[in-house]
Amino acid sequence: MEYQLTQTLNPLNHDCIVIGYSDDKQIQELLNPCEDEALRTLITHHYKKLTDRGDWLWNTELKHAAVLFYHCGPLAEYTPESLQQQLTEITTLLLKQKIESAQITMPHLNNLTPDTQLRQMLLTVDAQCYLFNDFKTMNKKSISLKKIHFHVHNASKKALHLARATAQGIRLTRWLSDLPANHCTPSILAEEATKLADEHANIQVITFGPETMKDLGMGALLAVAQGSSQPPRFIEVNYQGHGKSAPIVLIGKGITFDSGGISLKPPAMMEEMKYDMAGAASVLGTIKACALLKLPLNIVGLIPTTENLPSGSAIKPGDVIKSLSGQTIEIVNTDAEGRLILADALTYAERFNPKLVLDMATLTGAVIIALGHIATGFMTQDEELAAWISKAATETNDKAWRLPLEDAYQEGLESPVADMLNSTADRTAGSVTAACFLSRFAKKMRWAHLDIAGTAWVSGKNRQATGRPVPLLVEFLQSLASR
Repeated sequence: MEYQLTQTLNPLNHDCIVIGYSDDKQIQELLNPCEDEALRTLITHHYKKLTDRGDWLWNTELKHAAVLFYHCGPLAEYTPESLQQQLTEITTLLLKQKIESAQITMPHLNNLTPDTQLRQMLLTVDAQCYLFNDFKTMNKKSISLKKIHFHVHNASKKALHLARATAQGIRLTRWLSDLPANHCTPSILAEEATKLADEHANIQVITFGPETMKDLGMGALLAVAQGSSQPPRFIEVNYQGHGKSAPIVLIGKGITFDSGGISLKPPAMMEEMKYDMAGAASVLGTIKACALLKLPLNIVGLIPTTENLPSGSAIKPGDVIKSLSGQTIEIVNTDAEGRLILADALTYAERFNPKLVLDMATLTGAVIIALGHIATGFMTQDEELAAWISKAATETNDKAWRLPLEDAYQEGLESPVADMLNSTADRTAGSVTAACFLSRFAKKMRWAHLDIAGTAWVSGKNRQATGRPVPLLVEFLQSLASR
């Protein structure tokens, strides 16, 4: 997809001009620099025909382009959510009409900078133009749109570059997440990481197999892997953008399929458990975007990846395992496996003396009960880090909500036979106690945990990955780089 930034409306170079508007003042601002007299006349004649928010009208009177008028409602009620919802509908209309190139203008949001609005517009349109067709042999859909030009007054080319790079990172994340589990095993995920390194000179990848993991002492990761015939992998992705400075470490949960192990999940919708590696995919997508942006940071991506399956060799409730940190864990629920592989990754991260560590994981169903599919839940005891994450979420409209991480919740993890349980006995505060478990392996680092179980994919018949939280992460990192 080609994305550009333009300063005036020009019907000569596009199949369609999209005019989203709120009031007479905005229309006048569009007309003033518009040099095409036919388009000026058409806008003046038609825009008042629409009176209610969501009204739209096609017009094909222009010789060179169609015009889609879209009423966005009162500017006082216009929000980033409105912009996203309306652009989604507009993009759907363009796709239905098989439009190949379009120029889009929308009302300016008073609480967003032009650069921020441009990024949100581009990512919204690009999300609608993503297709996962890899395994279709019949009724294969296609995307007609090839070129979108955005008319956003005072937006910069730097913002356009940031948005394009973020979109590419999101697409990689979505594609990896959408792959069926038999086409995205731990070994294949490691191969995809290597391909990313082949595309960018400042990315290097190291992959560990089971023998190296055993030598290192990654007992928690190996315990989860022992029920599967697919060998686990531990993937280290190094992006070098700033000399020898301390890196930011991104850790992504990489369970390429999660049956729940011996604590077997219900069969309904178990096919969606291929998405349990969305955290790992988001690490790769984020690092891709950072490489395209040439961010002046050092970033280490750590991906512990395995399947979680029941078998005669699978880990059992009641077993006690030893993690890379040396701490022992009593297994009471084999479906609480993501925190086990993350525990070893967190301990491994210590060797980099990182500036800070973020982990991304489809960790708990409890976060969906708490926040639904709107906001990612995040937890940290670092107030400054929490503020940075919240700011990045607001800037990108990639919503995140901070949940508590207090020592009082640790009590539920106490075990009579080991240093800790891997899950509490009841279902209360499930997301928080999962983060409490992880915190026991992150004591030496600045650290935050993002639970993306409710936001990494859209569930149901039209299931599809979303690519979240890549927008939040890229904004967080580029903001950190600018500091």
